[in-house]
Amino acid sequence: MSEIRVATVQDAGAIARVHVESWQTTYAGIVPEAYLSSLDVVQREASWQEWLGLDVDVFVAEVGGEVVGFVGGGAIREPVEGFDAELYAIYLLREAQRCGIGMALLKKVAGSLKERGFGSVVAWVLEDNFSGGFYSRSGGVRVASKEMEVGGVMLPVAAYGWKDLQTIGVAVARGSV
Repeated sequence: MSEIRVATVQDAGAIARVHVESWQTTYAGIVPEAYLSSLDVVQREASWQEWLGLDVDVFVAEVGGEVVGFVGGGAIREPVEGFDAELYAIYLLREAQRCGIGMALLKKVAGSLKERGFGSVVAWVLEDNFSGGFYSRSGGVRVASKEMEVGGVMLPVAAYGWKDLQTIGVAVARGSV
């Protein structure tokens, strides 16, 4: 059983570890290996300490007292017509995937964004990443695409959007997907 809670600055190291490990497992074969190998937990921890002090909603998922995943969202950074919030990141350790933790994190950040007055959300996802199915199952619809530079290589990314934050995960809860 997982516990979802608000992230604190003290979680920066655990979030950084999940961030680096999940990138290295999820994006192997998609993102250049040299870039993945260069990811550093200590550097990422410093970034997360700063990030957690900003106006963003960040939650962690714990299993047995260990952070196994996180999610972050806030105001949209790059306009996508019809959307006012953005899912900045959602990452889980490989062993925590496909257990419902990702959906719980997504619903938690959606609820928090709604409480802050946002109505819709978009998430940019590497197209070659298997997670596209996760976003579709949670009610997200592909609404845009572009290319993004990662590790010196341009990669295709797709935006999945939810026009109404209240609809996130509804299809899953009804068992329709």
